[in-house]
Amino acid sequence: MSRPVRLALPTLLALGLSACNTVDRLANIGAQPALSAIEDPTAQAGYKPVRLPMPEVQPVSYAPNSLWRTGSRAFFKDQRAAKVGDLVTVKVNVTDKANLNNETKRSRSNSESFGIPNAFGLETKTKLLGGADPDKLLTADSTTSNDGAGSIQRAETVTTNVAAIVTQVLPNGNLVVEGKQEIRINFEVRELIVAGVIRPEDIESDNTIDSAKIAQARIAYGGRGQITDVQQPRYGQQFLDIMLPF
Repeated sequence: MSRPVRLALPTLLALGLSACNTVDRLANIGAQPALSAIEDPTAQAGYKPVRLPMPEVQPVSYAPNSLWRTGSRAFFKDQRAAKVGDLVTVKVNVTDKANLNNETKRSRSNSESFGIPNAFGLETKTKLLGGADPDKLLTADSTTSNDGAGSIQRAETVTTNVAAIVTQVLPNGNLVVEGKQEIRINFEVRELIVAGVIRPEDIESDNTIDSAKIAQARIAYGGRGQITDVQQPRYGQQFLDIMLPF
């Protein structure tokens, strides 16, 4: 197959798909967008089972003449996160505001002079020969001035909730949690990542905890997609910004 034919096939295919899309849009003028049918997620292509940290399996046993079953959820048991695999809702409330102004001024002036007014009569010979003045054989003056100013103005606010999973129970009873949330809107994905160490005592009765009570907190909020890609400088520009000395 010749090269022009190979190039023409993708072009014709793209035009055909565009035409089909245009026909579908024209046919649905005035109609509400149709919802997708409910499908089995496990039957979709690329499906992979989720693997997360799980607590140790407790053996189930029944007591004679009793309705109690060991290992079951209790009505009066504390339902707050306490072991590996439990979920806890993190209330992310980050308000960062900074306004810094810094100015530094420095100046210095030096003057040095060296001469030999009398040197066994040799100073007269120096004058006769048209040489330098013996009183000012060496004179050095220096002046230095530096003025630096800097200003920082920053204001950021992030308020949202994210469910985190307990991944580890430390020897002192503290819990290591990590949660990730992704929201896709059109062609942009917003990501929220929360990780850190919490105390079981700081978990509220509704199984929530404020982000300010997370030790070694790691909170990241950003995005990826077409909008983020346009906002970033090109790879070539980033390379030049690193390599160019000026």
